[in-house]
Amino acid sequence: MTEELFREEAGLLECSATVVAIDDAGVVLDRTVFYPLGGGQAGDSGTLTSADGAVLAIADTRKHKERPGDIAHVPAAGADLSAFAPGTVVMARIAAAKRLAHRRFHTATHLLCALVPHPVDGCSITAGYARLDFHMAEPLDKDALTAGIARLVAEAHPVGHRWISEAELDANPQLVRSMSVQPPRGLGRIRVLEIEGVDLQPCGGTHVANTAEVGDVVVTKIEKKSAMTRRVVLGFAAPPPTA
Repeated sequence: MTEELFREEAGLLECSATVVAIDDAGVVLDRTVFYPLGGGQAGDSGTLTSADGAVLAIADTRKHKERPGDIAHVPAAGADLSAFAPGTVVMARIAAAKRLAHRRFHTATHLLCALVPHPVDGCSITAGYARLDFHMAEPLDKDALTAGIARLVAEAHPVGHRWISEAELDANPQLVRSMSVQPPRGLGRIRVLEIEGVDLQPCGGTHVANTAEVGDVVVTKIEKKSAMTRRVVLGFAAPPPTA
């Protein structure tokens, strides 16, 4: 299984790793800082660099469909993989600005969950925007939600994570806010994201360490997708670079 360094250190941008396998899905490493697509959050991009200086551009990161527990680093189209045979030691580096945008937006969606006390029926977190679909019929006010997020950002709440047992989650089912994505089972423990005094729910994504780091995130759009779905779209007041 690929060791998932991003689970404990969301700010870690690079690590040394060894190529375990290469197949149609991509390059599998023994450990990685690359977050794979999942839980609504987009996968990381970046580079793998060998000791000889060969550089492999990674366009996306996915959970390997045929190797449970492994992560596939998807090469850019037309990339030359000849210098990255199994056993090769590489430096794995993610696109720093893209990861920071994911961390800010993902934390902002948790703030939004605290402001809108309804189940979540869909989620997407990218470097350019984030959205949450709430299972509800009542209208939402864009300016009020933007002001609410700004207040929680200004209050500088610490953000952290811990692990609970599956039994603890079963005893507290209200912790699960999502209707579409359930916490992974079978490992005996569940990762929960805690924003002190604001939000507590299962989440495996990457986040900032304090709500102050979310910065100027605003509600750019609210849509009525169905009779029981209200979509809230978040954006940066001043979009950061994503390179």
